[in-house]
Amino acid sequence: MSNRQILQAMSGLMAGMFVAILAGTVVANALPTIIADLRASQSSYTWVVTSELLAMTATVPLWGKLSDLFDKKLLLQLSLGMFVVGSLLAGFSNGVELLIFSRVVQGIGAGGLTALAQVVMAAIIPPRRLGKYAGIFGAVFAVGTVAGPLVGGVLVDTSWLGWRWCFFIGVPFALLAIALLQRTLSLPVVARREAKIDFLGAFLIVAGVCALLIWVTLAGNEFDWASWQTAALTGAGVLFLAAAVFVEARTDEPVIPLGIFRNRTVTLTTVASLLVGVAMFGGTVFLSQYFQVSLGKSPTVAGLMSLPMILGLLVSSTVAGQLISKTGVWKRYLVAGAVIMTVGLALLSTIGADTSFGLLSLYMAVLGVGVGMLMQNLVLAAQNDVPASELGAATSVLSFFRSMGGTIGTSVLGAILANRVASEMTTGLDAAGIPPAQGSGGGESSVPDMSTLPEPVRGIVEHAYGVATADLFLIATPCALLALITVVFLKEKPLKTTSGMERLAEEAGATADTGQAADTGRAADTGRAAAGGEAAVGGKAAVGG
Repeated sequence: MSNRQILQAMSGLMAGMFVAILAGTVVANALPTIIADLRASQSSYTWVVTSELLAMTATVPLWGKLSDLFDKKLLLQLSLGMFVVGSLLAGFSNGVELLIFSRVVQGIGAGGLTALAQVVMAAIIPPRRLGKYAGIFGAVFAVGTVAGPLVGGVLVDTSWLGWRWCFFIGVPFALLAIALLQRTLSLPVVARREAKIDFLGAFLIVAGVCALLIWVTLAGNEFDWASWQTAALTGAGVLFLAAAVFVEARTDEPVIPLGIFRNRTVTLTTVASLLVGVAMFGGTVFLSQYFQVSLGKSPTVAGLMSLPMILGLLVSSTVAGQLISKTGVWKRYLVAGAVIMTVGLALLSTIGADTSFGLLSLYMAVLGVGVGMLMQNLVLAAQNDVPASELGAATSVLSFFRSMGGTIGTSVLGAILANRVASEMTTGLDAAGIPPAQGSGGGESSVPDMSTLPEPVRGIVEHAYGVATADLFLIATPCALLALITVVFLKEKPLKTTSGMERLAEEAGATADTGQAADTGRAADTGRAAAGGEAAVGGKAAVGG
């Protein structure tokens, strides 16, 4: 495909990715209003946030496997259709139960978009040329991440629109993506083996992953880390996943082919993706709260303050992608990205309530540059080193473990943040001689309303959140260092110059040639045996005569 054809085909993919990113960010500033309007509880607030993430993370491997068996274009349109249904249900919700269910539907659709967009990219673009298009992914990510909270805040504050439009706003983009995919994405038909879906393995994987994700999401908030709920959820999760491994090893069409982990590149990039998810998402998800509570910024300004990190990610992913496509060398950029990400997290571990915005912007830009060089190119390295028939499974495995790492990091670091904030506030209030009840500013686990706090208490709260947020980055730094060590052990292999669809056709042709050669060999053996038999019969007849 020419560059123009690739860009046309990518238009629908980018619209779909924008929808998925917008859905995850546009409700961030609207959730307090939504929960209050529906008269829901704090636990419902948690489930509205986590239900989409659970559904998306758990279903990514299933979408990836389906893309190896069925029409990728149809699956993309199906995932967008599910997203539209979920968005409409959420927008018309009159109760929190329907809202949570609709978020699950949205999450399933978002899981399809997350997995399939990268699979389709690998199918139509050779690895050698894929890097140069990574910047477009970065641009869409940056726009969606920055625009989402800003748009959500505007919609909630506009009386004639309201919070329901936070869900409706993604529908036109999803419908546009479906139409663009139908018009611009043309994938050649390749003869496939008979499709057999491993429903039992899929159920066991989803059940096991959901049990573990529910545990790391709710532990420390809804129940203690050391409790019977922890024992029940972790025990169930481990049992389900152990059973899934047993089933996957014995089925003809596993959801996650265990054989791909024999590939050193896939295994190392999977581990690195998990660690990047923990370090990147676990550390940065609390930056907005730090901007608002510790630095006293408004939600809109807090959204704009993340621009240095997003711009760093966009520039580095674009430049690194262009250089990889030009030279065919990729490992040095992964190693450099891991080093820079580690340095960025270490620098952010020094922040506090009095850190200047200039210094903070520099630290965030360093982190963004590192993540931009590392995250997308891990997928490129794995896609380059697997058979085309397992492209979907390998891509979705990396996306799955990155999302899993983000969920684990967010939950665990969130619990650490809450404990450190409580400890720092208790220390500060005692030193100031202020009773804890006067300085709590709300429930034990709630974020204080800074506008209602007296000046001495406000300073203590700002300091507590500054120290606690810095601790999160300090804890995330060793994860980034482990990711660096993992990347160092990757073996650099030349980037292929054929796309996934071309490689799949070649593999199918090689299989057919092998089968034809085997049939020819068997026919020749049969012919020689028949000739030998006839000669023997003729010889016996001559002797008898």
